[in-house]
Amino acid sequence: MNFHQQFENTLSASRELNLLSVEKVNEILLKIADAAEKSTAFILRENQKDLARMENSDPKYDRLKLSADRIRSIADDIRNVASLPSPLGRILSDSLRPNGLKITKITVPFGVIGIVYEARPNVTFDVFSLCLKSGNACVLKGGSDAIYSNQAIVSIIHNVLDINNINKNILTLLPAGREATTELLNARGYVDLIIPRGSQGLIDYVRKHATIPVIETGAGICHTYFDEFGDLAKGIQIINNAKTRRVSVCNALDCLIIHQSRLRELPAIAKLLAKSEVEIFADKFSFDVLEGKYPDHLLKNTSDESYGTEFLSYKMAIKTVASFDEAIAHIVKYSSKHSEAIISENRKNCDLFLKVVDAAAVYVNASTAFTDGAQFGLGAEIGISTQKLHARGPMALEELTSIKWLVEGDGQIRP
Repeated sequence: MNFHQQFENTLSASRELNLLSVEKVNEILLKIADAAEKSTAFILRENQKDLARMENSDPKYDRLKLSADRIRSIADDIRNVASLPSPLGRILSDSLRPNGLKITKITVPFGVIGIVYEARPNVTFDVFSLCLKSGNACVLKGGSDAIYSNQAIVSIIHNVLDINNINKNILTLLPAGREATTELLNARGYVDLIIPRGSQGLIDYVRKHATIPVIETGAGICHTYFDEFGDLAKGIQIINNAKTRRVSVCNALDCLIIHQSRLRELPAIAKLLAKSEVEIFADKFSFDVLEGKYPDHLLKNTSDESYGTEFLSYKMAIKTVASFDEAIAHIVKYSSKHSEAIISENRKNCDLFLKVVDAAAVYVNASTAFTDGAQFGLGAEIGISTQKLHARGPMALEELTSIKWLVEGDGQIRP
């Protein structure tokens, strides 16, 4: 079967989704969640084939790796999606015009959504559940790193759809090669929207070559500013959590900005980081304070690449600043506009930080690790948008809808 036939089949199947009731959609989602858990051994065997082809030192290894706990978490996210209200058919506005026309603005599916992603097999489950709940068919283009995992997951979903007499073409998994990516990015008339998930290189490639509208789920270059008024106990826990909870995800901390008046407390802040063997790239001021108080083999001097880098590993940069304004200037220069945080007990500084920092998620006294659709109460997410058109931040059901205007009359004509 050629690509255009696959796209045509998915487009045709997307129209059938409009006929599914909310109850039926939720029933299918719950069955897929159950099937995922029951198929844990199968999924892990296929995932192991992918892991065997990747060095465990690769930053993508953690994203690629599945476990029984992660599969249970994925299944719970699918159940959460099933429990949420349908985003479709919501009346956003309605009015009765002087000429008698009734005009209603409602939410509707996009139709067919294409996802280009790298070594993240969990995305396959997440994307399908969100697309099904929002009435969208999906075309997935996963990376070659996760080919066995993705094929296993799609086979499980297709089996549930078949048993329940649902057209399985609402979910299409393309081959892993570059040709499939090119075809998807140029599938005008078949695919309504492209969402890339992965490295900055992948996102840039999709943006450059797509002839279809793109929502960027950008790289996360995340900063946390430890202000001169920051609480040390809070700071130690927040910084450690933001950096080490899961280093391979886009909301992980990449650069700690610290006010120069708090440098003497830097060894205490870094103590937990040392336990996780976080490699620190320190500027001159922070290096001088940490030298002899942080493991020598983990302490390095900064270079031109230290700032503005999404490490996706146990690495972190430190920047010392003399003022709040200097901290903001550093964020402005290097931020990817994903997630930024301040640790401070000064309400004026906190409010100003919330107001002036341009990012999808801005935090006060909390870890950037919370930038996640499930944590925001959205059930799951299809990505974190760092752009400003249509959607920004964690994208879930609401962000996977467009609008339609319904105009009802009784013979009116325009003069």
